[in-house]
Amino acid sequence: MDTLLLNKDDVHENTPMAELISAIEDAFAAYETGDAQMPAKSYIDLPQYNGDFRSMPAYLDAGDWDAAGIKWVNVHPDNPDNFDLPTVMGTMVYSDPENAYPLAIMDGTELTMKRTGAAAAVATDHLAVEDATSFGVVGAGVQAYTQLEAISQVRDIEEVVVSDVDDEAVEEYVDFFSGRFDVRAGSISEAGHCDVLSTVTPVEDPIVSADDLGEHTHVNAMGADAEGKHEIADEVLLDCKLVIDDHAQTTHSGEINVPYHEGVLDDDDIYGEIGEIVTDAKEGRTADDGVSVFDSTGLAIQDVAAAHVVYEHADEHDNGYEFDLLGV
Repeated sequence: MDTLLLNKDDVHENTPMAELISAIEDAFAAYETGDAQMPAKSYIDLPQYNGDFRSMPAYLDAGDWDAAGIKWVNVHPDNPDNFDLPTVMGTMVYSDPENAYPLAIMDGTELTMKRTGAAAAVATDHLAVEDATSFGVVGAGVQAYTQLEAISQVRDIEEVVVSDVDDEAVEEYVDFFSGRFDVRAGSISEAGHCDVLSTVTPVEDPIVSADDLGEHTHVNAMGADAEGKHEIADEVLLDCKLVIDDHAQTTHSGEINVPYHEGVLDDDDIYGEIGEIVTDAKEGRTADDGVSVFDSTGLAIQDVAAAHVVYEHADEHDNGYEFDLLGV
């Protein structure tokens, strides 16, 4: 019995976005209904290297399929300058829940980008206005690309505004999507006045204020994934329809972690979790809603769901490299 080795290109080629979005929605639902196990994300802090490791195991039963796996991921901000390596890298081990055999070892970096975009798409589908046609993104790094790729699957996006302090990154983003969308550079406020906004920056001082947003903008706050990170002004979080992915993770390291621990924001200010929305336990967008915010930290169940989609497609199409990992 062989294990399938899948590199970055394999993961990219075997991740049909529409199917991934559906799988991520299934994962959120399974977590909400108690059909998933997801121990808390664990951290190994390495201040001497200005970095950390994170381990993310999970199992989920989506009814028609179940899956298990673990992602080992790092965040080392000095990597690009010091080692010509990405800031974030990950490795995903995908296992058969029935017998624990390692079915695949795959690049977790590409997987993370894909499932992060898909999570934003799920939230957008339930929380953005139905006729949304404009998308703004603050931060033109690698995560910004899958945000647009995924969200354009659930809304008919025509206009795109990208904002970043790095002019070269903005230019690359505009060039990449030109021809598919009416895409241009703009300010944070111009991006924020789109129907849907995704923020994908690592900042610790909020950069998006209430004045930067339209009356009915839906915001996917995707950048905060560690204590101290904070993209959206407290006034926005206190006055919006606030949906989170997981209480423990968001209060520890999500967009709300700073105001939550400072006592500015509490549980009464949180409308609900995305799992409650996708299972119809709570309503998504209603006619009376103004600004909505989805605080996404990224859950291990998303990685496992994404790995399931990738593995099934790769196995079906004979992609990747088969090798005898266990020698059995």
